[in-house]
This record gives sequence, C-alpha cells and structure tokens, in this order.
Amino acid sequence: MSDEDYVPIACAFHEALEFAVLRRSPLHLTYRDAVGEHQVRVMPTDVATRGGAEWLSYRHVSGEAEGILRLDRIIRAEPL
Repeated sequence: MSDEDYVPIACAFHEALEFAVLRRSPLHLTYRDAVGEHQVRVMPTDVATRGGAEWLSYRHVSGEAEGILRLDRIIRAEPL
C-alpha cells in the first residue's frame, strides 16, 4: 500500500484518535501492514496530515520506542 492508495477514514474515528491525543489516553491498536495484523499498546502523541495521508504518531506504553502509523491501516483503536 503506497501513499497514493490512502483511503480517508471516517470522521468519527479520526475525531476519536484526536481526542485520545488531547486526553493522553492510551490505546490498544490493531493495525495491518504488508506482513499481516499486529496489536500494540500505545500512547498517541499526534495526528497529522502529510504527503496526502493522515498519520498517528505514538510511543509504546512501555516507553521503549516511538512510531508512526497511517490511519487507514488501523483496524481498531480501543482505550486501555
């Protein structure tokens, strides 16, 4: 999946992710990539648009690493 293939997500889902950032609410994310589905526990830090796609920046709840994930690859985002 390339940036040109970005599929906009539902406004309500986008808003829920933005609220999680503002409230500093940890999330249990399920997302897909070229390898398959993955689950992570994260603290979302930002939702941003760049390169024609929307992205979620986060750090793992354990504090070990940071990452970024394209929003249309997120299958589920549940509060911890």
